[in-house]
Amino acid sequence: MTADGWHKYFSHYYLRIIRKKDKPMELTYTQVGDYLLPNIRLSESPDAPPLGRYGMMHKAYLKEHKPALYNQLLLSERLYPLCREVDEAAASRLRTIPDREVANEIILSELVYV
Repeated sequence: MTADGWHKYFSHYYLRIIRKKDKPMELTYTQVGDYLLPNIRLSESPDAPPLGRYGMMHKAYLKEHKPALYNQLLLSERLYPLCREVDEAAASRLRTIPDREVANEIILSELVYV
């Protein structure tokens, strides 16, 4: 297969994998040396608040212990909303449990390391 034919096959295969069913996706490329690399970015909104302590801990746990799930969530753009949800649940738990150490243990066992 020629380089041109391989590129057409790859771009068709790649678009078939990542295309959302409800809207067509336009893909642009950047040439790096002899290769054309797709320009892919996550659509994280710039006004989104940064992740808190427990959201970051959950993200690190997924990345280290469950890499397949981490990559699936990252590529489907569901990782950061999930981590924000964990962070908000942890904040509400911290408000309801008066003992800080017990609250921390509960949060880590029930929310972060699942």
